[in-house]
This record gives sequence, structure tokens and C-alpha cells, in this order.
Amino acid sequence: MNNILESLKERMGKSIDSLNSSFNKIRTGRANPAILDDVKVDYYGNLTPLNQTSNITVEESRTLVISPWDKNLMPEIEKAIASSDLGLNPSSSGDIIRVTMPSLTEETRQGYIKQARNEAENSRISIRNIRRDANNQVKDMQSSGEISEDEMRRSEDIIQKETDSFIALVDSELKNKESDLIEI
Repeated sequence: MNNILESLKERMGKSIDSLNSSFNKIRTGRANPAILDDVKVDYYGNLTPLNQTSNITVEESRTLVISPWDKNLMPEIEKAIASSDLGLNPSSSGDIIRVTMPSLTEETRQGYIKQARNEAENSRISIRNIRRDANNQVKDMQSSGEISEDEMRRSEDIIQKETDSFIALVDSELKNKESDLIEI
């Protein structure tokens, strides 16, 4: 029974991690280096994540500064950022690249909020599927005689409480992301 609960918590935790990763990719007006996590640069024939070829820092609240370790990569980095679907325009000055986050229009804000809500709903569905799998395992244990019906009911209650706490966490993360998108 403990194995089922440990597996449940671990899998639900991964759903939350995935949600946070998805939320990091949704652009707000504020600069966040995580937005460039999926940008890949052609580094001597290999597609390499940008954060493995450069230092990425926040200069002001709306500007990212990228300092490539190999200055020959500057054009490749600019090209990779410009061709990504993030809608960012990099500009180089000397040996650094600056990326200014454009202001969000009301329409793009609403689009990003809708995207965040979809990601949150996908996480809720994932968590409910994990609950269903755990409940099925418990029912199988009860039908095979490993646990009693009372133990099965107690286990289902514990599984439901864990599910509720993870769903509440998803709702909390969504509320934080929505407030980030509305504030700026």
C-alpha cells in the first residue's frame, strides 16, 4: 500500500513540475531567463540549449542579457532567438546580446491566460488519471484478497485527499501565473 502512495505522490509531483515548466514558457512582460530554455543554438553542428552556451541574466525588469562563452556564436544565438516562436527580437552590442520583452497587449494577455488555463486543466486531468490508476491498483489488491474492503476504502480516502491537495496546488500555480500576466 505504501508503494502505491509513494508512486502516486511522485507521479503527481512530476505533473506539477511539468506544469511549472509549461508556465515558464508562457511569456509575461517581465524578463525571465526560463523563457529561453527551449531555444537551441547550432553549436558546431550540434543543437545545444542556449543556457548551455551562454550566461543569461536579467538586466532590468524587462531585459535579458545573454553573454555567450564563445563570441563566435553571437550570430547563431541571435538567429535562434529570432526564429523561435517567442516573438522576441535580439540586438547585439559588442560581446553581449540584449533581448527586451515587448509589452503585452490586452489581446495577447488574454491569449496567454487562456494558454495557462489549458495547461492547468491538462495537469488536473493528469492528476485525476494518476488517482484512477492508484484506485484500480487498490481494488485489484482487494479483489485478490491482499487487503480487506475496509482497508480499500481507507486507501481510497487517502488517495482522494492527496489528489485534492495536488489539484489545489495546480489552482494556486494558475492563480499566480494569471496575476503575473494581469499585473504587467
